[in-house]
Amino acid sequence: AREDWDRLAEQLMPLTKGVTALPSTAVRGDAGVLLTLGARYPRAFLDVILNAQKITAPFDLEAYGVRDPFLKNYLDLIAFLLQGLPSNGTLTAVMAFMVDEFYKPDAVMDFPKGGSGAMAAALARGVTKHAGCSVRTSTPVEEVVVEEGRAAGVRLKGGRLLRAKRAVVSNADLHNTFRMVPEGAHAGFDEERDALLAPAAPVYSDDDGPADGAGLPLCKSFMHLHLGVRADAMPPDLPPQWTVVNSWDVPIDAPGNVIVVSVPSILDPSLAPEGHHVIHAYTAGNEPYHIWERFEGVDTNKDAAYLALKEERAAPMWEAIRRRVPRVEEGVVVRQIGTPLTHARFLRRHRGNYGLALAAGGGFEFPKVTTPLPGLFRCGDSTTAGIGVA
Repeated sequence: AREDWDRLAEQLMPLTKGVTALPSTAVRGDAGVLLTLGARYPRAFLDVILNAQKITAPFDLEAYGVRDPFLKNYLDLIAFLLQGLPSNGTLTAVMAFMVDEFYKPDAVMDFPKGGSGAMAAALARGVTKHAGCSVRTSTPVEEVVVEEGRAAGVRLKGGRLLRAKRAVVSNADLHNTFRMVPEGAHAGFDEERDALLAPAAPVYSDDDGPADGAGLPLCKSFMHLHLGVRADAMPPDLPPQWTVVNSWDVPIDAPGNVIVVSVPSILDPSLAPEGHHVIHAYTAGNEPYHIWERFEGVDTNKDAAYLALKEERAAPMWEAIRRRVPRVEEGVVVRQIGTPLTHARFLRRHRGNYGLALAAGGGFEFPKVTTPLPGLFRCGDSTTAGIGVA
């Protein structure tokens, strides 16, 4: 494995110079890229142009001489954790970035002080620091209002209309962005909707879509387990995060196979009351939605079958925690289980999805930030791969 790894790193390192030097926020899909990248980062931009064919190709383990079975599985795991697809569906640029960043001599795991809420607050400050700009929370958008063939604003739940001076930008997932534009409001947008939201061919080992499906496939969803635990039930040498792979002999996306466990309060004690810790375990994008469909529209707080299924599907997460915290149940004071329906409801994700499952070299391209409807733009995981902040 070491020989394969050294050979792989040697081949990928020349590709990392441009990839790691260009900030993703400066990448754009029009001629303005010459200003945001070419003018500000000329050497890195040139390096990317020269290596474009290599870094935009699917990552081919065999071509890079990776033969060791464990290393193949490990690289599949890293790719899957990054964007929900195995390594052969991942851009070489992504894998080159991973090899460079993860294994630098001084590499550390960064964690946002204040947790994910602090990241959301920082994003909000990026808006509110500008005069006349505000962020509204708990304000669901029901419809993108179209007037004279252009997106003119949004209608909120309850009927209030907010007009847009220049444009509407949707960070909702692809399905919900289409859902918010009424059918018949714009012919070109309807045509794009029909093409992109058509039934998709199977991507994962347990997909049941049509083999000839032409629509954009979706990543699977998650199970979550959130715990508040007394510190006296936790080992003193507990790491802040660990990953459990239950079997290398099944597909990396097999339900309940890969579990990630985080204890962020070890790094930031402000996240839990004194004498306690918070634990978050989740199935890494491998929970299928179809087994939860029968509970759509059901009062899930009272449905016995739903509550029983939650416990059943949470079992692998409990086991992953027990591997390092054997007495965890003794110290639990807060306990919450999230399902794909939780994702769908609270994050407004169609079928609780984790984004589009578009494999590199697979014939699909991510939708552009522009849409056929003038004045309506897309951003977020409906336009690019990988993990982000929702």
